This record gives sequence, structure tokens and C-alpha cells, in this order.
Amino acid sequence: MLCRRALGGRAVAAFTAAASAALTFTVPSGEAAAADPLRTQQRPTSLPADNGDVLSSEPSVFYLDPLKAIKVKATAHRIMYRTTDRTGKAIAVTGTVLTPEASPHGQRPIVAFAPGTQGLADKCAPSRQLAEGTEYEALPIKKLLDQGYAVVVTDYQGLGTPGIHTYMDREAQGRAALDSVRAAQRLVSVDLPDAGPVALYGYSQGGGATASAAELAPAYAPELKIKGAVVGAPPADMNKVADSMDGSAYGAFFNYALSGLATSYDIDIAPYLTAHGKRVTNDLRDNLCTTQALAKYPFLNSRFLTVDGRPLTERLKRAPWDTIVAEQQLGKRKPVTPVLLSHSSLDDVVPQQIGKNLAADWCRLGATVRFAGNHVPGHIAATAATSAEGVPWLADRFAGRTAPSTC
Repeated sequence: MLCRRALGGRAVAAFTAAASAALTFTVPSGEAAAADPLRTQQRPTSLPADNGDVLSSEPSVFYLDPLKAIKVKATAHRIMYRTTDRTGKAIAVTGTVLTPEASPHGQRPIVAFAPGTQGLADKCAPSRQLAEGTEYEALPIKKLLDQGYAVVVTDYQGLGTPGIHTYMDREAQGRAALDSVRAAQRLVSVDLPDAGPVALYGYSQGGGATASAAELAPAYAPELKIKGAVVGAPPADMNKVADSMDGSAYGAFFNYALSGLATSYDIDIAPYLTAHGKRVTNDLRDNLCTTQALAKYPFLNSRFLTVDGRPLTERLKRAPWDTIVAEQQLGKRKPVTPVLLSHSSLDDVVPQQIGKNLAADWCRLGATVRFAGNHVPGHIAATAATSAEGVPWLADRFAGRTAPSTC
């Protein structure tokens, strides 16, 4: 059983508030384990009462390159903290808290950096890749650190912890981002203000997670003093993203979403897939990070993986998937914090119209939104445009300047 077996053996049995089994940071085996700079740590036998409480922490490092020649000048701590999954069940996730050596700010701001698509395998967790020098979003993270901000990077549910990463689960991703800020504020080994200024930042999957966090914050984390949210290329409408992605150079991402949402909603996708489809899905789930997946499975089309030869995008329009997809829709809830939404007209993964529609939906709800279009060719390259506009926009929000709006 492709997903239900994994759920029964790992995710369902793990991370409840009354859990009695100890959990460790998941580390690779063999040679990879010997090279892992992070020590294995156990968490308490039960989760704490409050979301954002830190279960354990350990020193880490942040390298810009896999040769580990360029070490970022920042104090790094890998943490495990409490959050909740889509259903409201208490779970533990990991992340990294980064604090630069100096800050020009009176109260050092904290930026919750929601990472883009990393993959589903535990080795893809940003907390590991930052330490190994393989994190492809290292430069925008460093740019935020260079401004004197503390940055906390969540690993999301199921990356680096037992279970399958619930990729594209709107609520789980948004909650993990918000609770990462609470965890950074409560981490005793760093001196961050308990009630200081906060911002949200993310691109692609991280843009969706950041958008979700901005929507959830008024009810889920009303105490956080969120000054602004930078949302880059958000996959706000899964039906439209799936139609654009399946069979494209980024077709592996659609397979990620299928596995992630099947995990979150306890759906067995094995009956949909041929033996070849199961092998590909298992390989993507267990072994490959983003760049490896795109290189190994370019132009992956789901119709070549299914028993009936029909693309899985068709199933998204039928029960139970139509309801699941609808629940991931962004733009139905009003962010109370100003938002900068950055999106390229030449995005080859998430069509720009999806970002425009999200901005329009938020405007209709009365939010303060600046839509910033650009013409950088390609989804990956456009991350630089989001960073170039997003960092000074955040500086203005932290300085208390009035946020511009294109509504």
C-alpha cells in the first residue's frame, strides 16, 4: 500500500500530545550519518501544551556551498517544536533559527522564511541542507540575515521527522510557519524579543505557505506582531497549477502534491498506479530532492503512471479529490497584514494569472496588497526578483512606513 501503509506505520502513530514513544531527529544511515554535523537528540516523551514550544535544540551551521568553503556569519540552531497538522492534532516539526552577529535594530525583527519545494525525502529538509551547503534558497536567506534580521526556516510536517511530507497542505504549512516564529521567540539559547516585530516570507511552495500563514494568523496566532508578508509565485489554485505542471519540466512537483495530500487526507493512491507508477512515486518520495527529481524525471506525465492511462489531473475534479483541492484554495480569508505579491509573467511553473487572481481576491476582502509583476524568465530565476523587491519592502514595513497598495 503506497500511502496508507506509510501513514499507519509512521505518521498516524507519531506526535500526539499523549505520545509515550521517544522521537529523535531523523538522520541518514551509514556514511551519510557519519558526515551529518548534527547530533541525534531525543524529545520529551510527550509534547508540550502550547504551539511553538521548543522540544529540543542543538547548534548547527549554515554554508552557502556544498564544499563548505563559505560559512555564513550567523548563529544557527536546529530546533524541534510543536505545531498542529491539518486536523488540529499536535505534531513535532524541525527547523532552523539563524541570528546574525550584529543588528542595527532595537528589537531584532524575526522573519519566518517558508522554503520552496525541497522534495519529500527526509534528507531534503532545509535544516539539513543549510548545514550541508546544498540549500538552493541560501542566498535569499542570507540577504535577510544581512539586514540584521533573525530568520527561522521551518522544515514543514514530515521533512526530517517521521511520516511523509504533507506537501501543498495549506493549513499544515501555514501553521508550521507561524509556530516557527513562536519557537524562535521562545528559544532560550538566542536573545530574540518575545513580542517583537515579525514578517513572513516565501516563494513557490513557500509563497503558498506564507500566504496561508498570513490568512491564518488573525485566528491562529493573533499575538504575533506581523508587519508584512512577502508572497512569491504562490500556487494558490491547485487545479490550475496541476493542469500547468503535469507533463511539464516540473512534472515531479505534481507527483509530490499527490503524495503529500494523500498523506494528509489518508488516501491510498496505490490503486491508481501501475507498478512503474508506484516505483516512480516511491523514488520521488523517499530518495530525491528537487534538483535530483527534476533531472531524473523531466516532463513527468501522470498518464504514464496510471492503471487506466488517464492523467491524474482528471481525478482532481472528482470526489474525494475535488473537495481536497478546494480546501487548499487561497484567497478566501483576509490577511490583516500588508502583503507584497511578486510574480513573473514568464513563470513556467505557476502561471502569473494565479498570483493576479489571489491579489484580486484579497483586495476584494479589504486587504492591503501590492501586486508586483516582473518579466524574469522562468520560475526559478524569478526568486531573485522577489528577493530584490521583497527585502526593501520589508525594511519599510519594519520602519513603520505606510504600505503601498495596488488594490
